[in-house]
Amino acid sequence: MSLNRRSFLGSAAGAGTLALLPEFRASARESRFTTEQLEQAAAKRVLNVESIKTPVIIESIELLQSGRDYVVHVRSKDGAEGISVTNSRAAYLYPILNRLVIPYFIGKDARDLESHLFEVYRYRSNYKLQGLALWCPLSWVEFALLDMLGRIAGKSLGDLLGGVIRRKVAYYIASGRRDSTPEEEVDYLSRLVEETGAKAVKFRVGGRMSRNADAMPGRTENLIPLSRKRLGDTIAIHADSNSSYDPPKAIEVGKMLEDIGAVYFEEPCPFDHLEDTKRVTDALTIPVAGGEQEFSQRRFRWMIHNRGVDIVQPDLQYYGGLIRSARVANMAQVAGMPTTVHISGGLGFVYMLHFASRTPDIGAYQEYKRGVERYSQWFDPPLESKDGMLSVPTGPGVGIANIPELLKDAERVT
Repeated sequence: MSLNRRSFLGSAAGAGTLALLPEFRASARESRFTTEQLEQAAAKRVLNVESIKTPVIIESIELLQSGRDYVVHVRSKDGAEGISVTNSRAAYLYPILNRLVIPYFIGKDARDLESHLFEVYRYRSNYKLQGLALWCPLSWVEFALLDMLGRIAGKSLGDLLGGVIRRKVAYYIASGRRDSTPEEEVDYLSRLVEETGAKAVKFRVGGRMSRNADAMPGRTENLIPLSRKRLGDTIAIHADSNSSYDPPKAIEVGKMLEDIGAVYFEEPCPFDHLEDTKRVTDALTIPVAGGEQEFSQRRFRWMIHNRGVDIVQPDLQYYGGLIRSARVANMAQVAGMPTTVHISGGLGFVYMLHFASRTPDIGAYQEYKRGVERYSQWFDPPLESKDGMLSVPTGPGVGIANIPELLKDAERVT
């Protein structure tokens, strides 16, 4: 049986990936579409607020701190409200949020959120901040406004953004460590699998932006085969180099991952070296993933049109929110490529669930860094993690049940 890239990724879940990998061929990466088609896909309207007939004028947006959580709270002139929970970068990006993002939105109609995403980019020359420093604060406001609009419409975020097509999402459990020996890392991954029932894992290789240096001598070349030996053939293995390698070294490590039937190889080269990453993609049969640090729709368009990667990975906060990420997914769909978003802290895994609930091709597994244990009871019904699957929140907006209770001890961050 000949497998194209999409069926390869979908079939990896629960199957013997070692048997599947040799049938994946780079020929599936040939472009059969134009940049104009990608632009048209990205321009499609994402947000559906037709059921909200009257303006939703934004009266206030505040950044609050409740314990260790940073929360963006929005309120309309009619008293509707919504919230988002940020990643930890709010601790130092709050001046940009408070001075350069929030002021734009006051007095605007939240129903026009899609057009506001471009106008706030122009506001006070915010485009000069292009990157994580701008798009994280904008994503936090977007999440909160979508939460408010969902509560008004009585719809979940997935339904606001095109319609829910799945209620459970398979995930890989990520280690996130480089301070471990290969034996310690595999022991840790084994415990995570046992605790969560996950059918997939991700570990880190290389040294993180390290110019080919490993985190410790011999760690990567020993970890890769040991992981398959200890975890068995039915666990899907992902590896992330966090921009560690030049193309020759990345190809060398990628072939080690091919030998164990890994599911994908993430960010093999420095994230802004698009041509280098494409060299690796072209040389390997294992799918290459990337886009975590990306901030430009045009650069994602280049990756997709030139098949610089096989799997696009916008981070829902670093890239500026769900709507912008959905535009990337629309382009990827034209190319037959999955969009497996990256997540970063806070309620990132919940926003991932909403994104996955409405996106047709998300690949086999989504990233999960734990959090259900801490945040589950905020939702009605509570979030559930079982047998490597996470439940998608079903309540209106993001699904948080009681905003006043959540904010009762919160203090404004100024």
